[in-house]
Amino acid sequence: MFLEIKDIRKSFGEKDAKVDVLKGIDISLNKGEICVLLGPSGSGKSTLLNIVGGIDTADAGYISIDGQKTKDMSEKALTNYRREHLGYVFQQYNLIPNLNIRENIEVGSYLSKNPLDVEEIIQTLGLYEHRHKLPNQLSGGQQQRTSIGRAIVKNPNILLCDEPTGALDYNTSREILKLIELVNQKYNTTMIIVTHNEAITQMADRIVTMRDGKVRKNYINENKIPAEQIEW
Repeated sequence: MFLEIKDIRKSFGEKDAKVDVLKGIDISLNKGEICVLLGPSGSGKSTLLNIVGGIDTADAGYISIDGQKTKDMSEKALTNYRREHLGYVFQQYNLIPNLNIRENIEVGSYLSKNPLDVEEIIQTLGLYEHRHKLPNQLSGGQQQRTSIGRAIVKNPNILLCDEPTGALDYNTSREILKLIELVNQKYNTTMIIVTHNEAITQMADRIVTMRDGKVRKNYINENKIPAEQIEW
């Protein structure tokens, strides 16, 4: 297995105010798989994503990526690993407002020892004619494309997407999902997509549903369809 999530537990607060958010999560992914984490707000899926990404730490259990357990890494090693091997796409685009689109994507390449070609990424994302514009001159969908470009130019092993279409309209959401699918196919990037939109599960290789901090279902999607065919 390329990514192993083993018995992850996480709580917040203490004593009477303690809330168990993750109650022993087990998920394994092969290299290049698209996994959709589905669940309502409060199910723990974003917390799990943050632990996989090294943004947060688990109280128990471990994350193993290509045989390396993140809990065994020093803080410096974890920072370097996160910088070089993990890409993040959030609902909020978090672009640097005074840098143009090309420069925003370039920022990601500086974080990696083995970055992808910036010009190729810009072409793949359909942003070439917008490359000299500032973020506030672009639509929401174009800004999200830019944030995806910044994440994947690092050539990450794993792309973590937290509600990547949450702030977008239907047609733009489908375009972003097609783009995520293209990145997966072109670069064999392992992906975890957190969403509450059940329709997105149709493009996944693996579907994991969460509720109340536990995995309720974890199965291979036998009827995977291209992102462009998804409707909701």
